[in-house]
Amino acid sequence: MRFSVLIGGKAGQGPNILAHTLGRVLVRRGLYVFYSRDYESVVRGGHNFNVLTFSNEPVYSNDNKIDILLALDKNTLEVHKSKLKEGSIIINEKDKKNMYLAGKLFKILGIEFEFLDEELKILEKKYEENIKEAKKGYEGTEQKIELEKEYGCVLEKGTRFFRNGSMGIADGAINAGLDVYYAYPMTPATSIMGELAERQREYNHIVVELENEIAVANAGIGSAITGAKTMVGTSGGGFDLMSEALSLTGIAEVPLVFYLAQRPGPATGVATYQAQGDLNIARHAGHGEFPRVVVAPGDAKEAEELTTEAFYFSQTFKIPSIILSDKHLAESFYTIKGKPDLTISEKLTSFGRYNSYEKNEEGSATENPEIVMKNVENRRIKAWNIIEEAKKFEQYKVYGNRHSNNVIIAWGSTKGAILDALEGEGMDAKFVQILYIDPFPSENLWKELIGKNLILVENNSTCQLGQLLKEKTGFNIPLKNRILRYDGRPFLRDELEIEIKRRLKK
Repeated sequence: MRFSVLIGGKAGQGPNILAHTLGRVLVRRGLYVFYSRDYESVVRGGHNFNVLTFSNEPVYSNDNKIDILLALDKNTLEVHKSKLKEGSIIINEKDKKNMYLAGKLFKILGIEFEFLDEELKILEKKYEENIKEAKKGYEGTEQKIELEKEYGCVLEKGTRFFRNGSMGIADGAINAGLDVYYAYPMTPATSIMGELAERQREYNHIVVELENEIAVANAGIGSAITGAKTMVGTSGGGFDLMSEALSLTGIAEVPLVFYLAQRPGPATGVATYQAQGDLNIARHAGHGEFPRVVVAPGDAKEAEELTTEAFYFSQTFKIPSIILSDKHLAESFYTIKGKPDLTISEKLTSFGRYNSYEKNEEGSATENPEIVMKNVENRRIKAWNIIEEAKKFEQYKVYGNRHSNNVIIAWGSTKGAILDALEGEGMDAKFVQILYIDPFPSENLWKELIGKNLILVENNSTCQLGQLLKEKTGFNIPLKNRILRYDGRPFLRDELEIEIKRRLKK
């Protein structure tokens, strides 16, 4: 069982609220849910939509074709009518309020009205008006979809939880003992500010919005050198502005964590859409030579785990760590088993003398060639120590048929569509997901790839992971086996399955 629901309309009409409300209820009712957002860079108007996919089996992505279309305006039906399956259900009553349509949707799916009532109470705003409209829609509609038996089991609280990537990053930072988070608003990194700001009192950290990304990075350095566990956040354009400060952390040995949430570039690009074009800048930003750690989570749970690991490396080796996310991961919601266990790490305070110049043992600036050479060599030794330490962690994951001659290689949020595609009929492949971009797991990765038919999946046009793979291992993925999407949209399960199957070898 796998159903896709598209809820669309103008910004301000409430497609996000409807999708999130439905998603929360379906998770409580025992199903797995995934949904993503597509929106224009406007406050009101434009065309915005959410696609929500649910199943009685784990689900991590959406499809191109949809089963139910809820149109809050006429334009939504016009834009998406080509995606309707045969027998699809359309909900588009003219001039009806969004909560009336929500009532219809819940009745069509056979969800008890009490669940919608509870969600509207949580929203609080205009509850009496909303519940009245929702009841009208619910009572005036017939159930049309008979969901499978498992759906009837209401889960105990905490059995599963509903998280997006931003919430995962926030959880991971709190686990690591975050003291201060600095940022300047920039989609898609902005949402983590809200997540962390809401929990400042509960977990004893501070969220500060400054005037620009240069100020953010330098304030982050200032806090970090006092011993505060500090993270700064931005998207690609803001990270460009932070690159000089990034170099400062490298020479001064400042433990600072950078959150880089990708979107299409160059410059403003397509500000509210999806891309994976910043792998190279995460690896190479800053001038001079210094070690860093770059991690790339693929879902909300990995976002939590790898953020904590990024703090560990930053604090242990006094280096910059970079968490490489993207719009699709940051804003999409995943169903995850279990419940977040937020255990705050010990907050340590250590003071020292910091310098942007090469320095001697006392921390004073020096131009002595012997000391300069020794400092450079010490940074190289540190880089090698980081490589060895990283081997203690899960640097990549393997899914699917481990003995297959076909190997899919990818990173970041493409994970979801690939995992779902692997469940397709006749799919014979294993999937290697790269978690650590730097240090790259070259030593162990070759055994998963040697003698195999390699297939690359990336949300960019220059196969940046493919370039990195060739640089570090010597494996070159043929042009015909590179599945690249760079129109600002994420991969979809049904379309990707077709593309992968075209490249499989028996």
